[in-house]
Amino acid sequence: MTMRFRMLSLIATATLAGCAAAPVPELNHYKMPDPVIEPRTEPAFAMPVVVDTLLADGLHGEQSILYASKPGGSVRAYHYRRWNDPPVRLLQRRLIRMLRQGNVSPVVADRLPTRAAAVRISGVVDRFERVQREDGWYAEVRVELRADVGEEALPAVLRSYEAAVPAGSETIEDTVRAFAGATDQVLGAFIEDLVRVEP
Repeated sequence: MTMRFRMLSLIATATLAGCAAAPVPELNHYKMPDPVIEPRTEPAFAMPVVVDTLLADGLHGEQSILYASKPGGSVRAYHYRRWNDPPVRLLQRRLIRMLRQGNVSPVVADRLPTRAAAVRISGVVDRFERVQREDGWYAEVRVELRADVGEEALPAVLRSYEAAVPAGSETIEDTVRAFAGATDQVLGAFIEDLVRVEP
């Protein structure tokens, strides 16, 4: 009985030692590289521009990087790969930066008094995912964006924008760079529509 007890103890100890030796995955946070925008010679709007925090469903409101193993497949979240902010905040801050760099208005902010006359931008993130296609990984971005100018009853811009940019390799770092490219295509197309609006 004693010998059997010792054998069971040794097996249990070896099993626990094996479990303890398994490495714990490291939690990684990723940030897209900054956009580079050519400034306008004159602002498109004299009134300020306000960019609200964007809306999204539950998955796109979290920090985890999302992926799909095939186009149209189920979307999953990486447990240890996250954005430094949820996509709704990433896109809001990137759009603010692009509007400021592009000299679209003398004042671009994330909030102003509601009674102030302004260009107000809002939107919904529909897709912000890493998708594996036959020829590699892609960053797919789709956002519906809206711009309301002053007291106008109807939105000046209301459109869904999307882009898909291939990653240079299978690494998550290259996919993050592809996300920056896709995001800038989407936001850049919106800005082009916005500056064509009559102030």
